[in-house]
Amino acid sequence: MDIPTLTTERLVLRPFRLDDVDAYAAMNADPTVMRYIGEVQDRAAAFRSLCAALGHWHLRGFGPWAIEERATGAFVGRAGLVRFEPWTDVEVAYALVPSAWGKGYAREVVARSLRFAHEVVGARGVVSHILARNAAAIRVAERLGARYAGDADVEGEATAIRIYVYPDPG
Repeated sequence: MDIPTLTTERLVLRPFRLDDVDAYAAMNADPTVMRYIGEVQDRAAAFRSLCAALGHWHLRGFGPWAIEERATGAFVGRAGLVRFEPWTDVEVAYALVPSAWGKGYAREVVARSLRFAHEVVGARGVVSHILARNAAAIRVAERLGARYAGDADVEGEATAIRIYVYPDPG
């Protein structure tokens, strides 16, 4: 399957490449990045995660992209669409390296991922699953029109995951 490359004003969402492994592994090893996502990953676990991202495209027809800055070509994170078991909804998910925080990149990649979800995938009722204590991600979702739809308890999580649903087009 050919994974498309998308652009925003300042970013490129592109397929992962082997030369992303070092930057991706460093991001996934950073406790500040992973505090709302999951366990910190060593290099081997990060490599498996990257492989899962690529496999998601082949199994579902959509998945996460690597994010790079258009101006510098620097790897700044991952974003895209996922539908992991046991969830049944298409989800917009992202992670950014700390140097990319506070620049509006999250809003940019979520908005572009939503457009792809609606226009290409044909998804409706796209969601974001956000830990209740992740105020920054909640702000991003709400600024893009998402509405809180309830909590989902996930085994192993100390706090509930809040489900935010984005508006459908039209």
